[in-house]
Amino acid sequence: MLTDIEIAKRAKMLDISRIAEKIGVEDEDLEPYGHYKAKLSERLFSKLESKPDGKLILVTAINPTPAGEGKTTVSVGLAQAMAKIGKNAMLALREPSLGPVFGIKGGAAGGGYSQVVPMEDINLHFTGDMHAITAANNLLCALIDNSMQQGNPLRIDQRRILFKRCMDMNDRALRNVIVGLGGKINGVPREDGFQITVASEIMAILCLASDLADLKARLERILVGYDLDGNPVYAGQLGGCGAMAALLKDALKPNLVQTLENTPAIMHGGPFANIAHGCNSVRATKLALKLADYTITEAGFGSDLGAEKFFDIKCRYAGLKPSCTVLVATIRALKYNGGVPRAELTKENVEALRAGAVNLKTHIENMHKFGVPVVVAINRFGTDTDAEIKVIEEVCAECGVEYSLAEVFAKGGEGGMELAQRVCDTIERTESNFKCLYDEKLKVTEKIEILAKEIYRADGVIYTAQAQKALKEIEALGKTDLPICVAKTQYSLSDDPNKLGKPENFEITVRDMKLSSGAGFIVVYTGDIMTMPGLPKQPAAYSIDVDNDGNIYGLF
Repeated sequence: MLTDIEIAKRAKMLDISRIAEKIGVEDEDLEPYGHYKAKLSERLFSKLESKPDGKLILVTAINPTPAGEGKTTVSVGLAQAMAKIGKNAMLALREPSLGPVFGIKGGAAGGGYSQVVPMEDINLHFTGDMHAITAANNLLCALIDNSMQQGNPLRIDQRRILFKRCMDMNDRALRNVIVGLGGKINGVPREDGFQITVASEIMAILCLASDLADLKARLERILVGYDLDGNPVYAGQLGGCGAMAALLKDALKPNLVQTLENTPAIMHGGPFANIAHGCNSVRATKLALKLADYTITEAGFGSDLGAEKFFDIKCRYAGLKPSCTVLVATIRALKYNGGVPRAELTKENVEALRAGAVNLKTHIENMHKFGVPVVVAINRFGTDTDAEIKVIEEVCAECGVEYSLAEVFAKGGEGGMELAQRVCDTIERTESNFKCLYDEKLKVTEKIEILAKEIYRADGVIYTAQAQKALKEIEALGKTDLPICVAKTQYSLSDDPNKLGKPENFEITVRDMKLSSGAGFIVVYTGDIMTMPGLPKQPAAYSIDVDNDGNIYGLF
């Protein structure tokens, strides 16, 4: 069987100008990066302003397991399948981070015969967006330390600097560091730390900004810390936001690529959903809605994280109205939720599947709370049995949703044609009555409690002393009327990764909060979630190599 990278290497890609031609984009609005990827120009937004929007389809999933769910693969396969049934469709996905690529999860370009290409470029440096975000983030950090070194005119309290450096790599050794050592010439000694680029507020700002002017305004609103009198210090007071915007000018433009079947795809932005808001850029999604009749996008990890943030943060700010939610699951992942060890997931186990299906039911119920119709996509494996598929049919019937067996990994678009038709039929038959889950003007604790009870199914919320202190500081700044962005484990509906299925009789513990004033949300930290991941014992980097002719191996 061919690996993902071997399949991708055999792809018959079209020149990016021909992909642009498919969606009506002229050469003057295309900024090629080689033959198979390009930036889409700023002019294109104004050209398409009067064109009506197409239908927006969100692809999300149950809680991820070691067995894998294939959410991005289904997203790509669904877009390819839409084209096969005669629909004008395109993808709007996130860009991969190098952290997972060299860690354990892998990239984010799909798999099998449902991939976005050129997959090597996409999973590595792509068009340099991640590097631009990293540079802009670290420029602000350098400006903070330089201001303190050069007389500290803003009287910044070195003990209360909130904004951290970043890099797009898993490196746990950088979570907590000391900077400024080596004498007066080397700066002011202080505690600092790194987070992964996809958790940076700059990433969130890029993904939520409507244009360059909005980007600059958001950069200026970043809360970097406090002065010696306890007053807030914002990035705009430091100066340099114009330089940061200059670094991000090209990164703000969405990237155009294609699938293995030459379906157009926009990939732009890449925040993680367990530590950030988990959605591709507003600009990319809005552009795709103008260029196609159906836009397929995804939100990271399970629906309790990515989809909730897509609805409550991204759609709220961008004024988006999704037409359908596709909820991805696998039979083996549901059996894992039912207590089956990973080594035994290929064996039929109807009883465990019924027990684990409670996770699927809960995600369906949660998605219905947003008023958007749901279609379940079962990413099919060869080990799935007729008896197990019958259970899925019963569960979906009980929840009142359509389902389809998707074989897009093995068959590409052809394996998702039934899913595509059911999604289209659902959109035509059932009107979306999209609504956010909460009013952003509620108290912070009220918003968190709504999420805890309605989405995570907790009994309540516990706040540590640090979380209570952080909340008081946010309240003092008058910044409480913002959406909530919860940092939480992706593996469970709860904040404990070991609680599978549908946990009961538990409370969510909030250990800290952080105001992302530029992005426009309040980050709420639960459990042991880290904004700088670490590498596993056997990182994927050990298997990746390049030969003397420049051919990359072992990427997947």
